[in-house]
Amino acid sequence: MPTAVQLSPAFPADSRVNERGRLEVGGCDTLELAREFGTPAFVVAEQDLRDRAREFRAAARGAGRPDAAIVFASKAFPCTAVIAVLAAEGLWCDVASAGELHIALAAGVAPERIVVHGNAKSRRELERALAERVALIVVDNEDELAVLAELAPGAEQEVLVRVTPDVSGRTHEKISTGQADSKFGMEPERARAALAQAAAIDGLRPVGIHAHIGSQLLELAPFEREVAAFAQFADLAVWDLGGGLGVRYTADQPPPPTIEAYVRALIGGAARAGFPPAGRLLIEPGRAVTANSCVTLYTVETVKQNVSRWVAVDGGMSDNMRPMLYGARYEAHVADRLGGATRCVLAGKHCESGDVIVGDAMLDAPRRGDVVVTPATGAYGYSLANNYNGVPRAPVVFCSGGDARLVVRREHLDELTARDVG
Repeated sequence: MPTAVQLSPAFPADSRVNERGRLEVGGCDTLELAREFGTPAFVVAEQDLRDRAREFRAAARGAGRPDAAIVFASKAFPCTAVIAVLAAEGLWCDVASAGELHIALAAGVAPERIVVHGNAKSRRELERALAERVALIVVDNEDELAVLAELAPGAEQEVLVRVTPDVSGRTHEKISTGQADSKFGMEPERARAALAQAAAIDGLRPVGIHAHIGSQLLELAPFEREVAAFAQFADLAVWDLGGGLGVRYTADQPPPPTIEAYVRALIGGAARAGFPPAGRLLIEPGRAVTANSCVTLYTVETVKQNVSRWVAVDGGMSDNMRPMLYGARYEAHVADRLGGATRCVLAGKHCESGDVIVGDAMLDAPRRGDVVVTPATGAYGYSLANNYNGVPRAPVVFCSGGDARLVVRREHLDELTARDVG
């Protein structure tokens, strides 16, 4: 019997080390998953995904606003199967492009549960949103209003205006969005003027405001300041409070606020800021719904000792750009020997020195052919996936109750040239 291993909180709740000493996710042996579906592969614990969606809805009920819309920020994991599961659990969907709108509709999300975002929406994207009769279009700037003035007559489209409340939290600058000088939204005075401008446009119904202050925030205070800044818009019937709740990526990272505490802080703050009881509240979690529901499986291709011990796998920056974009930290484990003590650099296969997934991985005597797992990859891994060095994009596998099903197949080599026309 192998020694009991305490799994990191970064793993899906529906994970365990089985009697053979192998990691299971959703009741499925990860070594068997690697053999059946190949690597790299995104493996999603479906029950974990459902449970987090239910936890958000329960938190809204517990805070006295069962009518609050929980809107999944699809940019975190824009996979049809993921969005379909969340829609089945009662979540709305936030999209930021025509492509994300297409995916949401393909997943079965009703248009009246879709919110359209983006700081540079094209005319074609606005036309599509109006044609589909989405719930809300979030207007980012006056140029969008000028386009909507041409397109909206007869539409009766509800819109929000995005505000930059000059509130930011402790996070990486590349995922901070609430500061005054942001690429997103408008300062409050301009937002108020934009609401008046929208009211004068035939076919538009300006009903409220939206704000989002950043991502991977691990404290409640910034959210509380954000909602307090909404007080000047207490005359409006719709407040979209954005998202941004952080998650646990490593065991040594302090735990983020609970979903219950986060939702309670937003809803309670809205009440204190004078939000009308009969109004509509929206909350837009992304990462907090999907990140910890997923792990990525890799196969070790080479192990060598330079100054450091380098362990190179068959993926990397083509399936997880976050470490390269803003130094995001992850854990890594050998799937059948968790809890190792060999300090390694877990590197990808791509022709970049910066293609390092985990710079200080503690692995158990890694060797060629091992399956290595990185947890908490369900946010922005799949969505930022790319074909650098001509590497086909990885599949997505759902696991539940010991059954595994492929929901996105691996990309074929022929697809890399399928769009060539000459």
